[in-house]
Amino acid sequence: MSLEESVDQLRARIIQLEDRVEFLYKHLNIKYLEDPNLANVKVVEMLKKGNKIEAIKIYRGIYNVGLAEAKNAVEEIAARQGL
Repeated sequence: MSLEESVDQLRARIIQLEDRVEFLYKHLNIKYLEDPNLANVKVVEMLKKGNKIEAIKIYRGIYNVGLAEAKNAVEEIAARQGL
């Protein structure tokens, strides 16, 4: 098995595990709240500079999420950080 195939298998497994965790959160009616102290430093840095668009781009790159999800997450981070 090549390195690329191994990486692809790991990515697929991560996706499966993320789906299962999401299912459990929904089934148990649990809302995941990210610890504000763990907010990505680069995202917070961009928010402090008033560059929300760049913060969203960085968040999307880190967490591989869509625009709407990243925007919501960045807005929550900004609110928690008082920015």
